[in-house]
Amino acid sequence: MTYHCIIVGGGIAALQLAHHLKRDMDILLLTKGEIRSSNTYRAQGGIAAAVGQGDSPALHYNDTIQAGRDFHNYKEVADLVKEGPNLISALQHEGLHFDKGPDGRLALGMEGAHSRNRIVHSGGDASGKWLAEHLIRMERPGLTIRENRFVYELAMDPTTNRCVGVQVLDESGRTESYFGRHIILATGGVGGLYDQTSNDPTITGDGIALAYRAGAELVDMEFIQFHPTLLVGAGRTVGLVSEAVRGAGGRLVDNSGRKVMEGKHPLGDLAPRHIVAHELFKLRTKGEEVFLDITGITGFRKKFPTITELCEANGIPIATGKLPVAPGGHFLMGGIAVDTVGRTTMPGLYAIGETAATGVHGANRLASNSLLEGLYYGRKLALFLNELQETPVFPNPLRQRSTHETADFLPEPDELRRQMMKHAGIIRSRKGLEELDRWLGSYKADSSLAGKSKKDIQTVFMLQTAKLIAKGAMLREESRGAHIRSDFPDESEHFGKIHIMQSKKGLEMRDRHCEYDQITIHA
Repeated sequence: MTYHCIIVGGGIAALQLAHHLKRDMDILLLTKGEIRSSNTYRAQGGIAAAVGQGDSPALHYNDTIQAGRDFHNYKEVADLVKEGPNLISALQHEGLHFDKGPDGRLALGMEGAHSRNRIVHSGGDASGKWLAEHLIRMERPGLTIRENRFVYELAMDPTTNRCVGVQVLDESGRTESYFGRHIILATGGVGGLYDQTSNDPTITGDGIALAYRAGAELVDMEFIQFHPTLLVGAGRTVGLVSEAVRGAGGRLVDNSGRKVMEGKHPLGDLAPRHIVAHELFKLRTKGEEVFLDITGITGFRKKFPTITELCEANGIPIATGKLPVAPGGHFLMGGIAVDTVGRTTMPGLYAIGETAATGVHGANRLASNSLLEGLYYGRKLALFLNELQETPVFPNPLRQRSTHETADFLPEPDELRRQMMKHAGIIRSRKGLEELDRWLGSYKADSSLAGKSKKDIQTVFMLQTAKLIAKGAMLREESRGAHIRSDFPDESEHFGKIHIMQSKKGLEMRDRHCEYDQITIHA
């Protein structure tokens, strides 16, 4: 069967796209794990939208630009924040209930680097879960969801170089081939490449590697945000502690109770994430522990039920008023190069959500702009695809994968994660990145996938994506947003105008994300 659209991923961008595509389209949605194992489902924050009194899209725009260190596509940011209130209204109209205050108005939270309370929540700190459930339950004809399907290759028409389908491994390791007019990657980011991360275990940069291996361009892979407050239990990070906790009065302190962000930034604990993560990292490298003091928050359990449950599950007593925290991998600002609706440099291939470099986050994402991005671009791409009339020609079904086992030497995933955290983590340097490059270079990232297991293919994808991150981090000789170089501690006017593009053709530095002109679509 040939589908109108094949969507790879099950987070907010994928679900929003499926929801808004025309009802007469046949759509296939493939998820690597369960439909409820996305980063969206884990999201504790909410949706940033200028819906409160005294707020405006202009203020939201300014906060976004400031947090991302002026490295954005300005028009895309302006359009994104302008649509925020409309997207909230649309969700309410569909029946999604947002948290409200005693006055019946939306209860708007405060998070880091925002100048106004503008975070819209559902279910306290379970906003992502309820948003995902809302979209999952929005039944529509023509949608087929197949869970536990690992997409390992994009099918390309050799005569037109158009992406026309995907090759998939099912739970049993059997190959499935699916063909479609439009192939959309909504696979999330790269958090699984770090040994400390807020991400779901399924998020290992698959979409990045798929696009790269197919010949698409990637951009600014060095910009990876590290969230300051991952909960620490038994010496390891076990989940996220939402920025909303600091917005509600939580304070970061050391063992002695000293406020660690005091005097470090005018916004203190609510400074942009890259600044807070940097300060916490420096303390932890000295062997000092950091805690989130929640004694100033009344009714913590009611306001933050998800975090409370996470603490209890990991034996961390809330009654002490101090939650042990550490920074870890959180969000990719770079990614697959796309135009204003999500088209990549490969015909027939699209990317939305975190795996796409839309230009709205700059060098550091503003808190709670990620769910907003997924909602906005999921709908925007749907409106574009709904208007297309083209019908590409499809090739014959692809050959099955070879059953011959290959013996390529691959790294252990856990060691790769440790190397990435050590050398391409919160603070980077040429010496460390060169060491990482040598280590990664001792393995084959472009090896054949024939006969490989799902585990080995995922490791190949992790290796390929790690190399792209390391190369971008090496080339960007400045510190900007989430990319911090100890040997280049300042922002550079030159690099502030440069996007680092990577593809199988090589490297290029240029001042735009994609070759396509901007596209006007009709709502």
